[in-house]
Amino acid sequence: MKLKKSFLGALLLSSSVFLAACNGGEESSGDGEKVTLDFWLFGATNYEALAEEYEKENPDVNINIKTSELGDHHNSLFTAISSGTGAPDLAMIEVDQLDRYREAQDRFVNLYDLGAEDIKGEYLDWKWRGAENGEGDFLFGLPTDIGPKAMYYHTEVFEEAGLPTDPDEVNELISTPEAFKEAAKKVLEATDKPMVDSMEMAFRANMDALEVSYFNRDGELLIGQGDSGVKEAYDFAVELDQEGYVGNFEMWTPEWANALNQGGFAVEMAPAWLKGYMTENAPEGEGKWRVTTLPTQFAGNWGGSYVTIPAETKHSEEAYEFAEWLLSPENQLTSFVENGLFPSAPDVYEMEEFKNNTDDYFGGENTAKYFAEAAKEIPEVYKGPKYVSVNNEVLTALRNVQEGGDPEKEWDAAVKRIEDLMKR
Repeated sequence: MKLKKSFLGALLLSSSVFLAACNGGEESSGDGEKVTLDFWLFGATNYEALAEEYEKENPDVNINIKTSELGDHHNSLFTAISSGTGAPDLAMIEVDQLDRYREAQDRFVNLYDLGAEDIKGEYLDWKWRGAENGEGDFLFGLPTDIGPKAMYYHTEVFEEAGLPTDPDEVNELISTPEAFKEAAKKVLEATDKPMVDSMEMAFRANMDALEVSYFNRDGELLIGQGDSGVKEAYDFAVELDQEGYVGNFEMWTPEWANALNQGGFAVEMAPAWLKGYMTENAPEGEGKWRVTTLPTQFAGNWGGSYVTIPAETKHSEEAYEFAEWLLSPENQLTSFVENGLFPSAPDVYEMEEFKNNTDDYFGGENTAKYFAEAAKEIPEVYKGPKYVSVNNEVLTALRNVQEGGDPEKEWDAAVKRIEDLMKR
C-alpha cells in the first residue's frame, strides 16, 4: 500500500518542539521600511496561509517561509546557529530535538525579554515549562501543537472478544495496566489477534509517561544507575510479547497500514496526529475505529513543537509579535480544524467549533474531547540531547527479543552500547 506523504509531513510536524533562546539582535529602526522575516518550518502546517493573513493585517511585514523535511530542517538550523550566520528570524523545533539545542541558549532570544510572561497562562503548564531553561528564567520558544496520546481501538475486534465498544465504557473497563492486559488476553483468545501492533508501541505505553527517562537535567546518563522507569517500560513490553499480545507490525510499513485497514490488531496507543494518517492510508478502516483515553499510567505526549527566535535576527520584536499572533488560541483552533494540529492552548477546548467537532472516519465520534482530557494528564518530560540515539538502542533490543533474543541479555547489551555512545 502506498503511504501518502502529505500526512507523514503533518506527523513529523506534530512531533514539533522548541529551542533555546538568548537576548536577540537589534530591533527594526521604526522608519516605516518593510520588514522581512525568514521563518523555517518542517512538515505540513497551515502556517503559510496564516502568514498571508498576517501580512494583509500588517502590510509592513513580509513572512518568507522555507519548509524542509524534519531531519534536514534541524540539521540546517543547528549548522546555522553553530556558525553564527545564516539562521532565520523564526524557526520551529520539534520536541525530541529540543534538548539538542539547550547548550546553545545564547544563540536564541529569551522570549521572556519580549513579554512572553504575559501570555504564559494561555498554554498548558507542562507544555510551557518544557520550553524554559532549568532556572525558569529563559524561554526558548512559544508552544505550537502537542501530541496527547489516546487509545485507538477496532470495534469489530473488541466486539468479537466480548469487550464493549462505546468509548466511555471502554475507558471504564480498561483503566489500569492490569486491566489492559486482561483485555489483551480476551482479544487473543477470541480472535487470535494481538492487542498492540509492535514492541515499540508496547514500550512507549509507559515510556512516554516518564518525567525522567535516560538523562537527568544535569545531563547524567541514568539507564545504568538505578531505576529511571525505562527498565520497567522495557519489562512491560517484554511481558506483553511473551503472552502473545504484541504484533510484528512496524509503524509506517505497508504491513502496518494493511493491519490498520483490516483490523489486524486491536489497539493503537498513539497521538492525535495519527487520525490524519489513518484517514488517508487506511480507508477500509473507516467507521470501525474509535478513540478513548488511555489508563492514567500511560498518559503521555508524542510530538509537538515550539517556535523559537534565533539571536542572529535583527527583528526580534517583529518576529515575536508574529509568533504570538500565529500561536494564539484563536489561530490554534484554525490550525486544528484545517490541519489537525492539536492545540496546546486549553482555551481552545472550550470553543464551540472544537467541542462540536466530529470525525466521520471514527463513526462521527468527537475524538477531540478524549485527546483534550489526555492533554491535561501529561507530565513535564525531560529527554536529554541524545535521547533519539539512546532510545533507538533500546528499541533494537526489543526487536531482538521479539525475534527470540534473551530479554536480560538484550537489555545489558543495549545499556553497554548506550554507555559506549556517551563516551564518544
